[in-house]
Amino acid sequence: MPESVSSLLPVPAHLAEGRISLFLDFDGTLVNIADRHDAVVVPASLRALIAALARRLEGRLAVVSGRPADEIVAYLHAGESAPPFAIAGSHGLELRWTDGRREAPAPPGAVAAAVDAFRRLADVHSGIVVEDKPFGVALHYRQAPDIAPAAIALAERVAREQGFSLQHGKMVCELRVAGADKGDAVRRFLAEPPMAGSRPLFLGDDLTDEAGFVAADALGGAGILVGGCGERQTAARYRLTDVAAVHDWLGRVADASLAHPSPEGSP
Repeated sequence: MPESVSSLLPVPAHLAEGRISLFLDFDGTLVNIADRHDAVVVPASLRALIAALARRLEGRLAVVSGRPADEIVAYLHAGESAPPFAIAGSHGLELRWTDGRREAPAPPGAVAAAVDAFRRLADVHSGIVVEDKPFGVALHYRQAPDIAPAAIALAERVAREQGFSLQHGKMVCELRVAGADKGDAVRRFLAEPPMAGSRPLFLGDDLTDEAGFVAADALGGAGILVGGCGERQTAARYRLTDVAAVHDWLGRVADASLAHPSPEGSP
């Protein structure tokens, strides 16, 4: 049953005990949300932390984001080799495994029409940012909050006309291809090695992460909400206050003996 943010528990020290898999949202969880989607700052220490977690967990680490998978690679992984962590981009439509496998549907032709509609709004209202994605388009109004009603109405209309799924987020409306969400990504990754049989912990901050919280809880793990606002209802059970707290907790997981790989043959 969903709980309010105010009722969530602090992340207990023992939560990383046993054989876990970590699922991490990007914006608002690993990095602070910027005024523009293309202005996020990724310190070198974060890339080092993600690499350390992937080693410690033997690949049982996935970044699950609304951003395209290629952007996650560019932000969090240096070098030409495949990242040592899995990626679910575009809200679970794009999947990448640590062995180099990729899975994604064909990009829909309707995206171009949706982009044009959003850009017409951006042309007459300063502060509106249109983010063109392989499997959808996002309309950001963080810098123009007064335009929220018009932005939401436009997104709802285009979603109906073009057959997109409409996803609301923090000062953003996103149209995306229906058929997958972050919970689906959790289930897919947990269905095979190296994550099969592990306990999933999903960290996220936004409404798009709720499906991940639900999936993690159903598979014997838990959702961890980052930040939160008022009495919002959430399927998470635990809470971290902000991005800095996430980095601190992940650093302790990377260093803790509790997160060491299980002996060979153990579940």
